[in-house]
Amino acid sequence: MKFEYIIIVIILFIILLAVLKSVKKDAHLNMNKLVDYLGGRDNIINTEVNLSRFKATLKDVNLVNKEGIQKLGAKGIVEIDNQVKIILGANSKQLKKYIDDLR
Repeated sequence: MKFEYIIIVIILFIILLAVLKSVKKDAHLNMNKLVDYLGGRDNIINTEVNLSRFKATLKDVNLVNKEGIQKLGAKGIVEIDNQVKIILGANSKQLKKYIDDLR
C-alpha cells in the first residue's frame, strides 16, 4: 500500500518538473520575441528598469513592433524620441537581465 503512494508521488513530481521546464521555455521564447520586436539586439543601445516599466534606448525606433509587444502582454507602450517605455510588470527586470546577458 505504501509502495503505491510512493509511485504516485514520483509520477506527480515528474509531471511538475515537466510543467516547470515548459514554462521556462515559454518565458525564454517570449524574451527572444520581445528583443526581436524591439528591432533586434543590435538596435538596443541601453536598457533601464523602473519598477514595472522597461525603458530601451534604441538606434531606430521605427523598427519597433508595438502590436507584437502588446500581444506578448505589455500593458502599455510609450515612444519618446529614440526611447521606448514598456509597462511589463514583474517581467521588466527579467527582460533587462536577458538583454544584458545577450551583450
